[in-house]
Amino acid sequence: MANIAETVTSLIKETVEAQGVSLWDVRFVKEGADWFLRIFIDKEDGVSIDDCVNVSHAIDPIIDEADPIDHSYCMEVSSPGIERELVKPEHFEKMKGKNIKVRLYKAVDGEKEITGTLVSFDEQLIIETEAGIKEFDKKSVAKVFLFE
Repeated sequence: MANIAETVTSLIKETVEAQGVSLWDVRFVKEGADWFLRIFIDKEDGVSIDDCVNVSHAIDPIIDEADPIDHSYCMEVSSPGIERELVKPEHFEKMKGKNIKVRLYKAVDGEKEITGTLVSFDEQLIIETEAGIKEFDKKSVAKVFLFE
């Protein structure tokens, strides 16, 4: 399903940006019996409902014409939210110096969830916590969220 998200991303990226917003992420997920194509958009001063509507109207004919999904689905266009998940290298680059919450697959020093300031995410995730600098191997990180 990652291929569908990648295909849709390449189809709509330019059109989304022409609407004055950036494309944060595209996900194609199954929840119960239903499939959802989720388009997350972002903007420096925040995403409005009008932004979501405008993007939805702009990309709907593009996706319909390309027809990359061979079954029914619901398309949603929204903001990634205040506590957005960081998943792409550009997300981590943009959020350096911001507070994040890291969820680990296995507990480290008795903790599976750690908060701190994002230092870098290259070969390893490096954050600065109250206890000092902590480094995590990428494979040990389940999710990373912006944390206000």
